[in-house]
Amino acid sequence: MPGENLSRDEARTRGQLLSVDGYDVALDVRSAVQRGEAAATFRSRTTIRFRCAEPGASTFADLLAPSVTSVTLNGRELDPAAVFDGTRIALEGLAAENTLVVDAQCAYSRTGEGLHRFVDPEDGEVYLYTQYEPADARRVFANFEQPDLKAPFSFEVTAPEGWVVLSNGAEEGEPEDGRHRFATTRPISTYITAVVAGPYHYVTDSYHRTLEDGSELEIPLGALCRKGLARHFDADDIFTVTKQGLDFFHDHFDYPYPFGKYDQAFVPEYNLGAMENPGCVTFREEFIFRGKVTEASYEGRANVILHEMAHMWFGDLVTMQWWDDLWLKESFADFMGAFSLVGATRFRNGWITFANRRKSWAYRADQLPSTHPVTADIRDLEDAKLNFDGITYAKGASVLKQLVAYAGQDAFLEGARRYFKRHAYGNTRLTDLLAVLEETSGRDMAAWSRAWLETAGVNSLTPQATYDAQDRITELSIFQEAPAAHPQLRPHRVAVGLYRRQEDGALVRYARAEADVAGPRTVVTELAGTERPELILVNDDDLTYCKTRFDAESLATLRARLGELVDPLARALCWAALWGLTRDGLMPARDYLDLVLRFAGRETEIGVLQSLHTQARTALELYSAPERRAEATRELAEGALRELRPAEPGSGHQLAWARHFASIASSPADLQLLRGLLDGSAKIDGLEVDQELRWTFLEPLAAHGAADEAVIAAELARDDTASGRRHQIRCLAARPAAEVKAQAWADVVDSDALSNALVEATISGFVQFGQRELLAPYAPRYFAAIERVWQERSIEIAMSVVRGLFPSWLVAQSTLDAADAWLDGHADAAPALRRMVSEERDDLARALRAQACDEAAAPRP
Repeated sequence: MPGENLSRDEARTRGQLLSVDGYDVALDVRSAVQRGEAAATFRSRTTIRFRCAEPGASTFADLLAPSVTSVTLNGRELDPAAVFDGTRIALEGLAAENTLVVDAQCAYSRTGEGLHRFVDPEDGEVYLYTQYEPADARRVFANFEQPDLKAPFSFEVTAPEGWVVLSNGAEEGEPEDGRHRFATTRPISTYITAVVAGPYHYVTDSYHRTLEDGSELEIPLGALCRKGLARHFDADDIFTVTKQGLDFFHDHFDYPYPFGKYDQAFVPEYNLGAMENPGCVTFREEFIFRGKVTEASYEGRANVILHEMAHMWFGDLVTMQWWDDLWLKESFADFMGAFSLVGATRFRNGWITFANRRKSWAYRADQLPSTHPVTADIRDLEDAKLNFDGITYAKGASVLKQLVAYAGQDAFLEGARRYFKRHAYGNTRLTDLLAVLEETSGRDMAAWSRAWLETAGVNSLTPQATYDAQDRITELSIFQEAPAAHPQLRPHRVAVGLYRRQEDGALVRYARAEADVAGPRTVVTELAGTERPELILVNDDDLTYCKTRFDAESLATLRARLGELVDPLARALCWAALWGLTRDGLMPARDYLDLVLRFAGRETEIGVLQSLHTQARTALELYSAPERRAEATRELAEGALRELRPAEPGSGHQLAWARHFASIASSPADLQLLRGLLDGSAKIDGLEVDQELRWTFLEPLAAHGAADEAVIAAELARDDTASGRRHQIRCLAARPAAEVKAQAWADVVDSDALSNALVEATISGFVQFGQRELLAPYAPRYFAAIERVWQERSIEIAMSVVRGLFPSWLVAQSTLDAADAWLDGHADAAPALRRMVSEERDDLARALRAQACDEAAAPRP
């Protein structure tokens, strides 16, 4: 990665110097269908027309390419060897108006960065797609790689005959000799340009709408995937959600979709969930479901579709000036994804998922040593890469949800409408958004921004009530705390709910009041005189962003009857708060697991249930006292099987419990059941063991030595597809043998032969928490290798290795000491690398504190 970085100061200087009038990009990807070295590179010819505010000045263009054939500036041939250093093209003696032409050989990618090339093992077909954010367009064509130098783009792609080829603009005319030409875009940033090419399965539809001025808007729609996935492709549902989203955003934004067509490509080996390339959105193909999934998976896909669609306005039409204000697009898209999901689709409980999953991601990120304000200090591209995190997405979205409660929904949406119209096709900073919101809300947005956007950390809110002789509330206070490292106490608009049991035993809300919390203590006067509750829930309805704590009586109520809490959002908030207590070492892991055992089976929301399963496994593997782990594993497996057998046949709950059981199965009886479900000798009524579930059952068998290489090979023979190959790699790396682990380590750390998807699969199989002794020797090897990995590998692969192979399986003081020693001894290492190690180190320290809490707890009666 040396030399690939770009600093904010460099971008600012270049942005003040240049204005870009347009790009003509011609790519020839016919080499993609070749084999060996012939398929390593493709021709890229770029013409950039730009102006310079200071004639005679010097600057540079960005390009990451194996070689440059020619460089021409204003008709003058430049020596590529003299001006190109592998990452930048030096440009000297600029005129007021300039034309730069760069002809290069660029490399196909195996890491999901730039132009990714994938060969489908099922049929040998080749598929290409681009992925650039934050700065990988320079791997495909020469450019000025920063978001504020927007320009119109004209793409021409020469591809093998018969291929589907797409870009941001609509294709113009029929291809000639494999050459596809696309309409020139409106001004956009380099990182959201796109090309998708290959023998994709392509389905079309269209969206129609009559606009307020009486004109007709028609948006051609497309959806595509690999041919091997066509039989699983539910394009109709994708188009349904797409049309619902377009209706919703047109209703609320008062700005017609600005980019012509709307294609959605589901592509292989994708590093992200999706990318908002205007007119050509890309998604990971795992959103095409090869087997039965729960409704939560369909909801998650719909949320991502809507998130990316919101970006057409927040991010593509109006773009942040530099990555400091990344939140201007990601926070809004995250909020709008949930907002439109609930307002436009069949997924009416989207805010429950938001509270339970997205905010959990934010709360974790906001307690790491790397936490940062929502509007962050991004010094360079490496900083930017790491800031696609829970703060930028989920905390920012949570803060916007709080802003809607603070300023009002109408004022918020009117501010968005003015923002689009005022800054269309331009770039903005925080102050531009605050200006329109202050206009529409009449609120002091500068003060709100200082409290919520410009400071880091999460506050805790704890209720405390006093009662009179008649058991009525005399005073109900909310106490606000902040961590010492981030002592900011913020204004919170909260709802406080009071709950008690009815005659049928249901725990229901009987009183509610909204209050503005400010400072260390706030009295909620509206609830004085109310009858004594059994549960006080601060942040009821999830209006603000905070850690929810409980008074002693409320916590006792939840321990005894959490499953009787009727409202699904209130129940999700309580589960999330209890998980927060467990992560913070304030509730023993054994108590949390006991709550899961007693009450998870009564959870109606499938997304919440699946979160509980994930959190229970984390509590088991990381937060449980080691001496209790075997017993806790047995109890969880028995509990999962107890819920699985009577679950409604064919239901999402049945599938969720089956997957959870497989994830913790370890006893001979458990493994025998999994083996029987695979070979048909065991049955659970209504449970269809499709191919995806077969792989789910096979991995624990492999990890416990109950399925050898021959068994895994036989399963691959049943499913010799790209997905099957990834599952095979994962299962092979999971086997409990020293030589297996050595080979997996070498494949990932010492070699760059594997693609990004296979690196991920290998790491996933390698890390098995039940194999701690087998993995222990790799802790020192990890710290010895990571700096070399960071220097030699692409940032995407390096991030996967540094995060995925951190020895979190060895929760011990010795591991913590080793992390501290590495950080102390590598003060000059890349800041992004140090950040990742410090984050993993913090999670490890948290696990040690949680284990200490669990060890100190009295055994359950």
